[in-house]
Amino acid sequence: MMRTNLNRIFPRLLLLTAALLLAPSCGKKPDPSAAAPDSSTAPRQEEPVLNLYTHRHYESDDQLFDAFTKQTGIAIQVTSASADQLISRIKGEGEDCPADLLVTVDAGRLCRARDLGLLRPVDSPALLAAIPPALRDPAGYWFGFTVRARVIAYATARVQPGQIKTYADLAAPQWKGRVLVRSGDSLYNQSLVAAMVANEGPEKTTAWVQGLTQNLARKPLGGDRDQIMALAQGLGDVALVNSYYLGQMAQSKDPAERAAFAQVALVFPDQDGRGTHINISGAGVATHAKHPDNARKFLEFLASPAAQQVFPATSFEYPINPTFDTSPLHRAWGPYRPDSLNLSKLGENYPAAMAIIEASGW
Repeated sequence: MMRTNLNRIFPRLLLLTAALLLAPSCGKKPDPSAAAPDSSTAPRQEEPVLNLYTHRHYESDDQLFDAFTKQTGIAIQVTSASADQLISRIKGEGEDCPADLLVTVDAGRLCRARDLGLLRPVDSPALLAAIPPALRDPAGYWFGFTVRARVIAYATARVQPGQIKTYADLAAPQWKGRVLVRSGDSLYNQSLVAAMVANEGPEKTTAWVQGLTQNLARKPLGGDRDQIMALAQGLGDVALVNSYYLGQMAQSKDPAERAAFAQVALVFPDQDGRGTHINISGAGVATHAKHPDNARKFLEFLASPAAQQVFPATSFEYPINPTFDTSPLHRAWGPYRPDSLNLSKLGENYPAAMAIIEASGW
């Protein structure tokens, strides 16, 4: 497996990220006349290569790359960077783009890639059967392959079970000076706000974001792991994080991370309401893919039961299909009800979400 890191080779792409943050709506459909034919019309014989442009960086992925190559003989060549950088590169490379598959950790970025005409639809009964409708593009332009729950972690020494139950609670007066969260630049927070706009409208969402930012224990700093570490250090009492970070810290080689995990617990918010916000890791076949059939095969491989078992055990993400098994840690946390919002709605509501986040100074 060959891997290229765009963060080293193409540092100037960082300058393009800000211009890409205002993700457009998934409601706009690409011009069918401009779209490449789907993989069902692709030639049967393809070079045994798959060029992957990916935002992911987990050991689980390397395991699956190796397993796919052993199973099919298709070698995977990996280029790594942020989703915004990769989208910019695919757009700039045009018909000469070598990417066969774009992998991101956000449905909204896949929506953006689709709206820019960078993805082609895939016709795959296997993907339709394995992946719930809310977790894939309605027209087959992208498909989720893991689920990520945005949960509330709390310090067990200072917060009792049941004291906080909803996202709305994070903006309540009793949590003033007690909330930890990463910056509004985070796509995880952007997707949450976009889902709130879709579910509750911009006015209620604006009030929530303003209340949340007024309750911060400190200026947003670092990623989700940093918020969990800060809980353990007593810098705040509750934090907004993705659940899989807790799993990764539980199994970390760093004793400090394992110790921090032992001092916190999690809540799946809004279990009596719309459910916990989720996002996906997902992928779409590039419009000018040179190996579209190989890309389809890899998507189907990722959605297979054997591959789905790898994610909960290593990256601690949830499987894409709720009927698949998870891990002992997931089972200890117990079942939860996710928000049923179709994730294509994230793309539609990103512009409003970004406007709210920027106006709040988050």
